[in-house]
Amino acid sequence: MNTPKNLVVLTGAGMSAESGIPTFRGADGLWEGHRIEEVATPEAWDSNPSLVRDFYNQRRKHLMQCNPNKGHLILAYWEQFTDMQIITQNVDDLHERAGSTNVVHLHGELVNARSTGPIAEKYAMRQWEMTASDRCSKGFPVRPDIVWFGEDVPAMDASIKLVQAADCVLVIGTSLQVYPAAHLAFEAAEHVPIHVIDPEAKNLPAGNATRWPFVASEGLEAWGKVHFPKNRL
Repeated sequence: MNTPKNLVVLTGAGMSAESGIPTFRGADGLWEGHRIEEVATPEAWDSNPSLVRDFYNQRRKHLMQCNPNKGHLILAYWEQFTDMQIITQNVDDLHERAGSTNVVHLHGELVNARSTGPIAEKYAMRQWEMTASDRCSKGFPVRPDIVWFGEDVPAMDASIKLVQAADCVLVIGTSLQVYPAAHLAFEAAEHVPIHVIDPEAKNLPAGNATRWPFVASEGLEAWGKVHFPKNRL
């Protein structure tokens, strides 16, 4: 099969798992021992900002000790051969550190702080720790740049348009069960092939969907042999 000309890649937690980034939500429904309502909602921030701040500080500290895995590097390498857009549910910066340049973060970025002021400016963090005294340039307190449960997903409309314009959609490391992000794969045009790389993917889009039952890096290597036969890392 020919290399796609306009490839959209949707990535989820399984993309970064091989880098040692935990998927957070375990079989018991807890995120690192916390209920989602305690650390991942606007209400949690309003009621206990210290707990929420510390939760993301620890996630950020861990992220800074992790590196992109082979899957991240493969995607970055493929940018030389096709028009590729990555849309990720992940809040880590491993795609960017691997060299990918076209990355949309649906759920925010752990390495950023966001002003609580009316303009909600974003600031790149230079260290892992956010403190209660941190302020934006206009004097407002800052919060983690994370899209919490119950908040709008600002990048969703633009992401839908990207998927609708794709001639191939590659889904990696996501169960396609967390909405609204899971809805994106279903936005592809009827004739567009959708390839899902995930060992446990179940909710496949109908029609042109093909399942590749591998972890991210292994699946990308296998998929690349078919679609990038002369351009493999």
